[in-house]
Amino acid sequence: MRKIVALAAVTAALLLPSSIAATSGGRPVALVVAEASNAVFAVSLGQRGGHVLKRVHLDYPLMVAAPLHGPAVVVNPHGSVTLLGWRSLRPLAVLRGFQRPEVAAIAPGGRYAYVSDAGSGEVVVIDLERRSIVQRLFVGSLAHHLDFSPDGQRLWVALGETATTIVRLDTSNLRRPRLVGRIHPRVTAHGVEFSPNGRTVWVSSSAAPFVTVFDAATGRVLRRIGAGKGPQEIAFSGKRALVTSGYGSSLEAVSWRTYGRHGRVSMPYGSFNLATVGGKVVTSSVLTGYVTELEGWTLKRMWTTKIAPVTRYVAISVWR
Repeated sequence: MRKIVALAAVTAALLLPSSIAATSGGRPVALVVAEASNAVFAVSLGQRGGHVLKRVHLDYPLMVAAPLHGPAVVVNPHGSVTLLGWRSLRPLAVLRGFQRPEVAAIAPGGRYAYVSDAGSGEVVVIDLERRSIVQRLFVGSLAHHLDFSPDGQRLWVALGETATTIVRLDTSNLRRPRLVGRIHPRVTAHGVEFSPNGRTVWVSSSAAPFVTVFDAATGRVLRRIGAGKGPQEIAFSGKRALVTSGYGSSLEAVSWRTYGRHGRVSMPYGSFNLATVGGKVVTSSVLTGYVTELEGWTLKRMWTTKIAPVTRYVAISVWR
């Protein structure tokens, strides 16, 4: 079975308070990809959440990424990327010319999206305002998981789902990224996530029951933290790093500053995918189709709903 990951929706938003809905003048909504159903769902969040608000039909949607306010980016692994209108979920543009796009990440600020193309080995830059591709950079075959530092100055890209190489990019000019280095981890890498202060990068593995913490500036290994059965996925909420184990049916919280443990909770089997914004935590299961919302500070389960037979990536948007 193909190993599935989640991409945290917006790195810069991880430092926002739990009252994000009030301060932004809107309500948070989970955008969930259901590949087998050829659909993207908008699902309500909060105490009375778990209801499908909208559904849009798309062929073979693999993953979704979205800024808090702006168009969603939906990747079709057969060679296209669709931009969906904010809140309307109306298709705005279909961008082609990809070989095998895999993962999208929204750059801090929400203007640009980067898409990894495993087939061409490129990172492709999309201007969301102009709805067009503005740059392509070859980084290496099987380009896959990628994540921005919170300030948008750096990007790490894992070359493959079991990567032996991680590429580091300078993204200080978001329209023109530059390759500045490579890391060859001792344990194959799966997902990559910058911590909220940008000083460390947490890297999961599909081959080992732990995540590795790297120094973001030097690439030096700082720590290994035990986790459940791989692949583990990582996102940040407040002072905590949240690590999922889809095969282990669990989510674990760890301090990203001190590495102290903050507890573990049971999750529906297959809950690999994970998105966080402020105190909102949402997971989705590729094996059972359940979507779950947790309270970020306590890990209390707020609701669990079966949306489709299979649910893949999840992102969080805020609708006015």
